[in-house]
Amino acid sequence: MHWHEGRAYVVGKPGNEYQVTMRNRLREDVLTVVSVDGVNVISGETADPGQTGYVLGQSRAYDILGWRKSLAETAAFYFTALPDSYAARTGRPDNVGVIGVAVFRRKQPPQPIAPMLRPGAAEPGAARREAASDAAAGPRAAQDESRLGTGHGRREVSQVQHVAFERATSAPAETITLYYDSQRNLLARGIIREPAPVAPLPRPFPGFAPDPQG
Repeated sequence: MHWHEGRAYVVGKPGNEYQVTMRNRLREDVLTVVSVDGVNVISGETADPGQTGYVLGQSRAYDILGWRKSLAETAAFYFTALPDSYAARTGRPDNVGVIGVAVFRRKQPPQPIAPMLRPGAAEPGAARREAASDAAAGPRAAQDESRLGTGHGRREVSQVQHVAFERATSAPAETITLYYDSQRNLLARGIIREPAPVAPLPRPFPGFAPDPQG
């Protein structure tokens, strides 16, 4: 993670697959509407916070491995040249290079003024989760393009289910934004810097005495 002018950036390598890992640190369910390159990762629509998302149970985590194709399958995310990105191939190249998450809290039921005579049924905890699996970095042909995007890759098994979720507010409680690009581009923009070479320190006991030259 690299921070520049208040924004978070990560380096992407063309051909490598990646995943978006979400962790809910609250003691309540949350709805996370996730976009990659300005596209909703579930529906494929041009992203908007009011759209469908993943419901994550309290203190739970899940991995988003790719574009959702069904309740049982996703198409892997991988870094690629802009023309090969899913957004560009569907006619939406303007927002390539950004991952966004809009987080919503669940609307709580009204609390009774006086104690109820009958015990209330506890609301079952429902969470929509992605099956965890390793997103191995599979190299593809190196592509030297000016911008990096996210491709529509191989199919993977990823089981989820539909759950009900009523939002507490129409606006997100939190919005998370993460930018990405190739190392070359981030270096050129001054967002990251090449590490300065470190000269090796002299050793006090390097070994036996060699013969002098000449």
